[in-house]
Amino acid sequence: MADRPSQTRPWPTELRLHKDRRALAVAFEDGTRFTLAAEYLRVESPSAEVQGHNPDERKLVPGKREVGIMEIHPVGNYAVRLVFDDLHSTGIYSWDYLHQLGREQESRMARYLEELAAKGLTRDPMRRS
Repeated sequence: MADRPSQTRPWPTELRLHKDRRALAVAFEDGTRFTLAAEYLRVESPSAEVQGHNPDERKLVPGKREVGIMEIHPVGNYAVRLVFDDLHSTGIYSWDYLHQLGREQESRMARYLEELAAKGLTRDPMRRS
């Protein structure tokens, strides 16, 4: 990873998709390592489709327990774009955002599960007849 922009920003040393395509392992120079589930990455996508243009527009995305990551595309030297098997591909995951997702994984996932329960939704995908 060339042209490191700042010594204070998280900088990845490893980015590896698990064989089952359901998790992404990310390691950073600061020694932190995270395993981020595809479901978690999908429901926390930084795309406007999920996050909206302000916090009030944020969308709750149910039914993604079994989602996988099909592709990872570099975006300059600052991020990756993930393509999920539900064809969502518009989120650009900066190194900073991946680091933040790793640090906040427990609290964000708990909030997600609470929001699903409050709306009577589930993590399980809808089954087609």
